[in-house]
Amino acid sequence: MRQRMPVKASFVGLAVAAVLSGCVSTTSSPTPQQAVQQKPAPQISTGQAASRLAPVKARMEAVVERECKARTAPGTNCDYKIYVDPKETKVANAYQTLDKNGRPLIIFTAPLVAETRNSHELAFVMGHEAAHHIKGHISRSQGNAMAGAALGAILVAAAGGDANAVEAAMDLGAGVGARSFSKNHELEADQLGTILTKKSGYDPLIGVNFFERTPDPGNQFLGTHPPNASRVAIVKQTAAGL
Repeated sequence: MRQRMPVKASFVGLAVAAVLSGCVSTTSSPTPQQAVQQKPAPQISTGQAASRLAPVKARMEAVVERECKARTAPGTNCDYKIYVDPKETKVANAYQTLDKNGRPLIIFTAPLVAETRNSHELAFVMGHEAAHHIKGHISRSQGNAMAGAALGAILVAAAGGDANAVEAAMDLGAGVGARSFSKNHELEADQLGTILTKKSGYDPLIGVNFFERTPDPGNQFLGTHPPNASRVAIVKQTAAGL
């Protein structure tokens, strides 16, 4: 689960945009063997998805915005806009981003809504995405990417690399820098998302069952998501303390 960059144009280029796109996704790129076994995401219309999302949004939005104001610096935009992506897609995904005015957006695709089995799972996903904004993960990831790009450029330039080599090193460094803390960001969002879910009257321990049906990324080097087991563990630990 990660956030999408609000603006892709920057000196660190597409590496950061790729690293920060998407968040809760149950659609992966399977191997040829897995592709035969993997079931396609359920298909419902955007209107049906919006109807299913509406009661959860109505119940959680005020709680999320109140917690955002209490947990962030004065002046932080906590006026969330939560909606289903009107564009048709077969990708099951939910993500948090910002509009051009800095307003936090939480966007679900219809297949993601279709794959949730109850309101608790929808609420947990929504709480997780809301937590990304409260924790400032977009700006923190941008900073990590910029630091990685700068370090890559310095190292290659010091080794005598030409302009093309320096540019390539910046792009690689940006990707590495952004990914370096993405797992921690996901666990932070899981933890705070658990609290937001509970405060909204939903059960995060039911909501976290959503992970049982998502591809497990394992513990890959520089992977963007932590293992599902780690995510379930932090949700249970947080819920036990509420």
